[in-house]
Amino acid sequence: MTWQPPRPAFVSGVGMTDFGKHENRTLTDLACEASIKAIVDAGVLPSDIEAAYCGSALAGILQRDSGVGQSVLMELGITRVPVINVENACATGATALHLAWRDVAYGIHDVVLAFGVDKAVMPKGTVLAAGTATFEAQLGDIFPGTFALIAQRHMSQYGTTAEQMALVSVKNHDNGVLNPYAQFNKPMTLDDVLNSPMIAEPLTLFSCCPNSDGAAAAVVCSRDWLERTMGGAVRIGASVLASGDYDPKRDMTYWESEAFCAQQAYKAAGISALDVDVVEVHDAFTISEIVHCETLGFCKRGDGGAFTESGATGIHGQIPINPSGGLLARGHPPGASGLAQIFELTTQLRGTADARQVKAPSVALAQIMGGSKANDAQACAVHILMKDLD
Repeated sequence: MTWQPPRPAFVSGVGMTDFGKHENRTLTDLACEASIKAIVDAGVLPSDIEAAYCGSALAGILQRDSGVGQSVLMELGITRVPVINVENACATGATALHLAWRDVAYGIHDVVLAFGVDKAVMPKGTVLAAGTATFEAQLGDIFPGTFALIAQRHMSQYGTTAEQMALVSVKNHDNGVLNPYAQFNKPMTLDDVLNSPMIAEPLTLFSCCPNSDGAAAAVVCSRDWLERTMGGAVRIGASVLASGDYDPKRDMTYWESEAFCAQQAYKAAGISALDVDVVEVHDAFTISEIVHCETLGFCKRGDGGAFTESGATGIHGQIPINPSGGLLARGHPPGASGLAQIFELTTQLRGTADARQVKAPSVALAQIMGGSKANDAQACAVHILMKDLD
């Protein structure tokens, strides 16, 4: 079901830290940096913030920390406002944005801060403990294995090749070279990806995203506040969040929950996949981006590998995907990744992405999903940002 909220909501400011290894910084420190940047970028004062949503997928698991949002706002001098801490696996940051959008779109607040932060860098050779309480994970079905099965099925069913999947990593690392916030700033060749250590066949080390530390933030405001901001706001044309359908018989090469979110978002924004100019997707593994190309409607089912190989998803291609470098090169602190996508797409729509700038975009789409249950993602979020403020 789609519905039109009473009023539009806008991303008026964005900020983020660089992603990577931050051993000597706390969650609060990282989140404060990203939030201050977003507040300054929006041209509002800390005292203008009426509510905040803090996303952290791993704080309770890895840092044994709670109330991160309250700690951050205390440091920022923002008091007596509602602060809600959000956890929704890799869709955590996007969920915080969705809630901020909902507050503004439905007239609850006029200026809301959404931020996400995680410290996820693990000792070398250590498996991230997230999700290991589930029965499937205890049997060994952790994320690299799950996506390796998806990749194997896609290869068998559609003829997708290891080289086509590796090209996703090559492209995204090329983009990461152009992104000063990216964890990996070095190019990667096809041989580099294919010959890196095997993690779960056919996925090699450089076919998998890194664990990362970092934070990202966005200020969401109503139209009434646009005159008071610094400019450069983009409209949130659609914000859709859904859980999986959990059908154990579903086709592993296609996420019905993602297709549902995308169709709802296109309908709410009054557009189709053909109208999208630039995209950020959840490329936790190379096969992910290939499947997302299909599920979001940018190519036919089964054609994602060939679509990638054609160059269509490059910065100057038909539909640029992950100009930031994506999770594969920018990095992946789960609580922050959804908002890092919003940072990138807002920058792209403003025309300030420098060397990675896509040509004249006016419509942008962010997709991210998280968690795994019963052969499906537990959460999926799709946001559409639009340059046109009318």
